[in-house]
Amino acid sequence: MLQKQNRFGRRTVALFWLVLVGVVIGALIAWEQIAALYVLATLSLVVLLLIVAFADLENVGRDNMAGVSSDNE
Repeated sequence: MLQKQNRFGRRTVALFWLVLVGVVIGALIAWEQIAALYVLATLSLVVLLLIVAFADLENVGRDNMAGVSSDNE
């Protein structure tokens, strides 16, 4: 059985994104671009709210999650 292995794990990718966002925010603060920070914060909140609004949370459960084995219970 061949499984595709990712180069980086999910936690590593999340850490890369966190560092990248931190650098961008730090640079915008250092260059005193607070208006750009307001725009980015507003757009990111809109995207987050859209993701939550369109998420199918009714059908999410432990039984139908991919990659979770049932022998842990």
